[in-house]
Amino acid sequence: MENASHEVSHQSPLDGRYVQIEKLEWASFPEGLCEGPIKWKLLNVSPETGAWTAIFDCPAGSSFNRHVHIGPGEYFLTKGYMEVRGGDNDGGSTAIAPGYGYEPCNAQHDKTYFKEDSEFYMTFLGPLNFIDEDGNTLALVTWQGAQTAWEMK
Repeated sequence: MENASHEVSHQSPLDGRYVQIEKLEWASFPEGLCEGPIKWKLLNVSPETGAWTAIFDCPAGSSFNRHVHIGPGEYFLTKGYMEVRGGDNDGGSTAIAPGYGYEPCNAQHDKTYFKEDSEFYMTFLGPLNFIDEDGNTLALVTWQGAQTAWEMK
């Protein structure tokens, strides 16, 4: 049976979801939230829980800007190498594919850096708060914000 819809659109909390990932086009991750040409595919939003799920394509040398996980998150690094919270040498974690990681509520990342071409899948169980060096909010990315950014691609 073929599913004609491959896009993530506004979701009903009672509908199931299926996304054929390779049929989605990569989109640029919103400007100002990362360094380098990070691409993403939004796979799901869950209005009933406030969660959102995406897969990210991160070229060598790219990084996500400083942020705090308001809710926890789980990721699966499918390809590459990722330094989380500064990596092993700076008190954080170094993820090497294939690898799984969990980020608790209020985990702060001053920089999430990709030493080599990398790809990871992540479910965010709440917003990401992108902040400046003083902790001021620059962008609060909720499931609604992720969906809006995806729809504007």
